Amino acid sequence: MTTDDLQKLLADNFANWVLALNPEVVAADSNHVLVRMPLTPDLARVGGIVSGQALAALADTSMVLAGIAHKDEFVPLATTNLDTQFLRPGTGTAILCRAEVVRAGRALIFAKATMTEEDSGKAVATATATFFAP
Repeated sequence: MTTDDLQKLLADNFANWVLALNPEVVAADSNHVLVRMPLTPDLARVGGIVSGQALAALADTSMVLAGIAHKDEFVPLATTNLDTQFLRPGTGTAILCRAEVVRAGRALIFAKATMTEEDSGKAVATATATFFAP
């Protein structure tokens, strides 16, 4: 799947509040997806850092897209487990999320994601998730 294919799937199938994060698929292949989330005042919490909820949503969304890219077709995936580790405050112009499939079986997909500040390249958070593919 191309970045354009995944961006269209995102626009057509994800909730409006996820789309309000303005996620942009900037790279994709069968092994990984890279999604950019611009940092806006709407995503900031006290102190001007990106909220954990926005980071968790970015990670979940990116890993779903990685699962779809891995299968090379749209499959509605249901998150069964999401574990997010916040490493440092996220600031700057955007957060980049690199998501990849660790293992894909018939019914379950295991994925991981790393979120970094676009400007500094510093890791902000990591996440792992399990998805059910009905």
